[in-house]
Amino acid sequence: MTYRLLALTIDNAVLRSNGKISRQTKDAIDYVKSKGVYVTIATERPFPAAKKVAKSLKLDGYLISNNGAFVAEASDQPLFARRIQQEKAIHLVELLEQFNCHIRVFHESYAVGNRMNQKNHLIAKMTVGIGDPLFYPVHFVDTVSDQLLKDPFAPLKVQAEFTDDLEKERALRELKAAIPSITISSGEEGRIDIVNYSVSKGRALLRLAQHLGIGPEETVAIGASKADVEMVSQVGLGVAMGNGTKEVKEAAHWVTRTHDQNGVSYMVREVFRKQLRVQL
Repeated sequence: MTYRLLALTIDNAVLRSNGKISRQTKDAIDYVKSKGVYVTIATERPFPAAKKVAKSLKLDGYLISNNGAFVAEASDQPLFARRIQQEKAIHLVELLEQFNCHIRVFHESYAVGNRMNQKNHLIAKMTVGIGDPLFYPVHFVDTVSDQLLKDPFAPLKVQAEFTDDLEKERALRELKAAIPSITISSGEEGRIDIVNYSVSKGRALLRLAQHLGIGPEETVAIGASKADVEMVSQVGLGVAMGNGTKEVKEAAHWVTRTHDQNGVSYMVREVFRKQLRVQL
């Protein structure tokens, strides 16, 4: 089989545990591009964060961001955007505000978040995490729901981070009972992501492949988390990182080395080594 499209998740795959991209990974991406393969990123991170990683990898094409809610080359020219309705976003934020959590509401170019007590070290750490203000502006307000009423927009994603697991579970139960037509994924470190019910990285990847004229069987996807299960299970070659979750390993066709063992580089060279250059 000749593969024409490669999709990479960022966290626990492209990025090592120290948050950096190895030279081996960068060289491997250059190598697979030399074979004529279209390389994209499929991530839970917002578009500007995906764009920053893509720049490090010398990728200038379409990127899949916000759990699959936004596919674009540039933030103002999306190929695909699936948003949460304004009224629904306000409703779920109002519900989340009943709990002790840090809330972020994601536009493609910025986020709105609630101010938290910075004496809590874990909350402070979360506050400067995914929405690094150096490249992704985060506007902190006292009450996110009030800000959305004042300056409404239909977000791509709503995210909440909890320091208490029981509090998180109570919030999940109430969200699922009160608000239909949303997809809620529970991640690491007390985080939940909320997107439109039809959103996933897997669906976004198929949409991009169709736009490029590439079939699912001609696609390779590398995943590391539960959010990647659909993506790796529906392509021609689904690959799980050695440090990936049990769910993604069971769904994948092949398990590569860990992110600290240059698993992306190893997989790319093993799979694409004998592949002749293809034309998109």
